[in-house]
Amino acid sequence: MELTARQIAETLHGRVDGNPDVIVSKLAKIEEGTPGSISFLANPLYEDYIYKTGASIVVVNENFEGSHPISATLIRVENAYTSFAQLLEIFNRLKPAKSGISPYAFISKSAKTGENVYLGEFSYVGEDVVIGNNVTIYPQVYLGDHVIIGDHTTLHAGVKIYNDCVIGSHCILHSGVVIGADGFGFASQPGKEYKKIIQSGNVVIEDDVEIGANTTIDRATLGSTKIHRGVKLDNLIQIAHNVEIGENTVIVAQVGVAGSTKIGKNCIIAGQAGIVGHLSVADNTIIGAQSGVEKSIRESGGAYLGSPAVEAGKARRNIVHLRNIDNLVKRVNELERRMNKEKPE
Repeated sequence: MELTARQIAETLHGRVDGNPDVIVSKLAKIEEGTPGSISFLANPLYEDYIYKTGASIVVVNENFEGSHPISATLIRVENAYTSFAQLLEIFNRLKPAKSGISPYAFISKSAKTGENVYLGEFSYVGEDVVIGNNVTIYPQVYLGDHVIIGDHTTLHAGVKIYNDCVIGSHCILHSGVVIGADGFGFASQPGKEYKKIIQSGNVVIEDDVEIGANTTIDRATLGSTKIHRGVKLDNLIQIAHNVEIGENTVIVAQVGVAGSTKIGKNCIIAGQAGIVGHLSVADNTIIGAQSGVEKSIRESGGAYLGSPAVEAGKARRNIVHLRNIDNLVKRVNELERRMNKEKPE
C-alpha cells in the first residue's frame, strides 16, 4: 500500500510540514529509515537520528523544533507515539487474514463456533466450548470444556485454556500463555506432608486484555480469578489463584502476584516486582522494578520502591544512605578510636 503525506496527515489529524505528495509504503525505525518509509520521533533521546534518517516521512509531536536542517517531510501531531501506533494498526490490517478451519483441528460436536473463525492445525476444542465471531486461533491451541472465547480475540500458537474459563472480546493471548491451571493450594499435614486443595473455580478475563508470552494465570480455589477490562500483562508473569486486577492496569515482565491479592485500576507494576498474597493495592499505584510489596497499599496515587516496598521518596533516601554506609562506618570507627584514646587511664 502506498500513501502520501497528505493522506496520512488526514488520517492522524495532523499537519504536513514539507512535501505533502511524498509517497511511503512501509514503516521503519528512525535510525533505519530508507526512502519510501515512514518513521516517528517521540523520545528526545533519538532526536539526532531525525537529521540523518533516510525515511521520507517522520511523525513528530506538534511542538517539536529541530536544531538542524531536516530532509524528511514531517507530520506534526498531538502525540507522535500514539499516532504511530495507529499507523501500525493500519498497516497490520493490510496483511492477509487467516481464515478457515484446518482439517487437522479437533472440534467437539457440542462446541459452537461463530462466523469467520480461523482454527489452525492440531488445535483442540473441548465439549460445549463457545467461540465468538472473527476469532483467530493459531495451531496447537487447547480449549478445555466449557471455555468461552469472545469476538475478535486472537489466541497465538500453543495457548492453553483450561476448562470453564472465560476470555472476553478483542483480547490477545500470546504463545505459551496458560489460563486456568490449578492454583498453588496445599494444606500441611502431620508428618510434613501436604494435601492438595481442589481448585474448583475458574479465570475470567474481560475485554481488551493482552497477555504476553508464557504468562500464567491460575484458576480460583472458589469463585474466579479476575482480569478486568483493558489490563496489559507482559511476558513471564505469574498471577495466582483468586487474584483480581483492576481495569487498565499494566504489569511488566517477571512480576509475581500471590493468591487473593486485589490490585486496583490504572496501576503500573514494573518488572520483577513481587506482591504478597491477601493484600490490596489502591488505584493509580506505581510499584517500581524489583520491589517487594508485603503489606496493603490503601492510598491511591502513590509510588513505591524497594524490598520491602516503601514510599518512593523514602526509598530513594534510603538508597543514598546505603551508598554512604562505608563512609559512615569509617567515621564511627574513627570516633571510637579517638574516644578510647582520650579515656583517662
